[in-house]
Amino acid sequence: MLTTLREMNPTVLIEQIKYNADGLVTAIAQDHETKEILMLAYMNEHTVRQTLETGIMTYWSRSRQKVWVKGESSGNTQIVKSIYIDCDGDALLFLVDQIGDAACHTGKVSCFYRKFEGDDFTEVGRQVFDPNKVYGK
Repeated sequence: MLTTLREMNPTVLIEQIKYNADGLVTAIAQDHETKEILMLAYMNEHTVRQTLETGIMTYWSRSRQKVWVKGESSGNTQIVKSIYIDCDGDALLFLVDQIGDAACHTGKVSCFYRKFEGDDFTEVGRQVFDPNKVYGK
């Protein structure tokens, strides 16, 4: 059994990934201890390779059209613990160690903080930082 990402052969994973027409694959980050789903983002081949090389979650920002190293602005990084690929090869699941209290840019622990109930949403997530102070907006 492999114990570190450095021992993994990235080509084996990358050859199994089915990227969409934009060259992206869905990536889910889940807390490896609590099992809470933290966020969903996208990766391209470059960011998959960078994640495997550094052990730090690195995504492709569709809105900014650039590489996004998780935590580069907020300090809330994600360290990869294990990697799963779904049966179709078109989604990746990363179990991560969330460094810092929040995964979401809104300052919530998880991006999935709005629960749909009946005909409305209820905020259920815990606010851990003020995004205006962190990002200067």
